[in-house]
Amino acid sequence: MTLSTTTMPQGTTWDKLISKKRYETSQKKQGTDESVRGEFQRDYDRVVFSSAFRRLQNKTQVMPMPESDFVHTRLTHSLEASVVGRSLGRIVGKSILERHPSLSEEKNVQEADFGDIVAAACLAHDIGNPPFGHSGEDAISAYFQSEAAQPFLQNLTEAQKADLHSYEGNAAGFRVLTYTYPAHCNVTGGLSLTYTTLATFTKYPKESLSTVVNAKNTSEKKYGFFQTEKEWFNTIAEELGLLKKGNEDEVFYHRHPLAFLVEAADDICYRIIDFEDGLKLGLVPQEKGLQLLRQILNDAPDRVSSLTFYDWREEIGYLRARIIGKLIEECAHVFLMHEDEILAGTYDKPLINEVASKPVLDEIKSLSINLIYRNRPVLEIEAAGFEVLGGLLDAFMKAVFKPESKHHRKLKDLIPSQYHQLPVEATDYERIIHITDFVTSLTDKAAINLYRTIKGIELPKMY
Repeated sequence: MTLSTTTMPQGTTWDKLISKKRYETSQKKQGTDESVRGEFQRDYDRVVFSSAFRRLQNKTQVMPMPESDFVHTRLTHSLEASVVGRSLGRIVGKSILERHPSLSEEKNVQEADFGDIVAAACLAHDIGNPPFGHSGEDAISAYFQSEAAQPFLQNLTEAQKADLHSYEGNAAGFRVLTYTYPAHCNVTGGLSLTYTTLATFTKYPKESLSTVVNAKNTSEKKYGFFQTEKEWFNTIAEELGLLKKGNEDEVFYHRHPLAFLVEAADDICYRIIDFEDGLKLGLVPQEKGLQLLRQILNDAPDRVSSLTFYDWREEIGYLRARIIGKLIEECAHVFLMHEDEILAGTYDKPLINEVASKPVLDEIKSLSINLIYRNRPVLEIEAAGFEVLGGLLDAFMKAVFKPESKHHRKLKDLIPSQYHQLPVEATDYERIIHITDFVTSLTDKAAINLYRTIKGIELPKMY
């Protein structure tokens, strides 16, 4: 039976896009329990048990290093996004299988597979974020653009410099999921995820130097992998039949369709749940916040609720739950309405931009930026983060590239071996990427403590 689906110009169909082939190997390992969990559920589980995911517990989401235990970290944000993503994936998957029944008949793809793919990609979507969130990305970029870094960049290509001058947590995340350290380091690396989950994770399937001026397409505004991983992404894209963009010599593709659902899950969670955090912290006026949340639901004036709220925080929780459910249904509907265009590569904007409540969501976003993300304590900690990350990078770059100094040799000893014990033939770019791997792997507090230690501001405790 021929699979009946809408095709992309190069012949890509859902039967190519949903693949259980694994990164680095297509061979099924002995003793796997696919019949119990499924390949995409295994992807999810591998992310959960990774050390990089665990470190998100102490990385910034809304407030850097929050003292309140109800404020979200990158870990709780990622978990919630994965729940939303699973629902989006299942709703969309159910309709896709109804539209293309031979997908399940020939490829044994189930509704749950769509949910597991999107959930796994959502779970990992922030796994490469440096300390201090997006401000940390800016701090790393600023360092590599500074005069202090230029001596280390002399032997790099323009594409390699572009990776560093505009450092991207999405690319770092793809590296976390795929890079394997040299065997002599005795350190595991890469999670050997399926090609489909890796492609779904990649919201920006392009390399850094493929700069699109005034990009209107959402997938072209950032990049998704470093030069070290671009050939691997190219292999994945070709295997899944993603539609090519740009010049022939560029690694630049249209998104995997399910990446739109990952973006939607992230958008839903940070728009609504970050706003909820701002309300509970007293950064957003209570009545204004509640009014906006009620507007999203747009309940009929005569609607009577059987619930009694004893605290305004209880009502926020109730509103949040209903709003997320509503936005999930609406985003799934937008995706299915534009399925043909998404597959053909002619649709490229956030799904959330087409929901009915977009004007209210835009007002919430504006309030969040002004009252939460630009709150003075947040700005102060982010400004300190520039000093911390710039200072750490400068110190460890000198330690690796100028080891003749005793001071630099001691600093180098502080770097875990997998980040600096590279083969002799390793390039300067590879050495720099490994140093940034180390710095970005740190949690907010670990980065601050290490900076204080190497600067002599605070001595470590002796046990």
